[in-house]
Amino acid sequence: MTLDALSRRSLMRGLVVTAVGGIAGFAVARNSAAAKAKTPTTAANGYGRAPSTGGRLLARVDQVPPSGGLILDDPAVVLTRGSGDDVHGFSAVCTHQGCTVGSVANGVITCPCHGSHFNAQTGAVISGPAPSPLPAIAVVVRDGAVYTT
Repeated sequence: MTLDALSRRSLMRGLVVTAVGGIAGFAVARNSAAAKAKTPTTAANGYGRAPSTGGRLLARVDQVPPSGGLILDDPAVVLTRGSGDDVHGFSAVCTHQGCTVGSVANGVITCPCHGSHFNAQTGAVISGPAPSPLPAIAVVVRDGAVYTT
């Protein structure tokens, strides 16, 4: 066998592997949740806009510890609270690699995966590796309960 024939054969194998990988990747991505069409009321951050008649109930204010927070799974929201009844909402998904934040204490939201820390009142990055703040989720306190707006 010549060196040229081996090179052509290697090139063809590489092309076939690349094509098969591309087709498989397309098939997987096409069926992923990210590829599904969003409803017309879905906001840019993926959370649905609340209807103008009230929003979605997230928690009671007394469930959010003062100077702490509450992490919700559905939707993935972290609610934080200062010393009063002022409640802030942020995405509970870390901006580093998509892990769910794990705790809120002493004014800091912590991601357990790689140690990012966020300000519990603003969502700003205190220490990385997270590249950007937690996106704010608009919430309102009404009758002792926290709702999306």
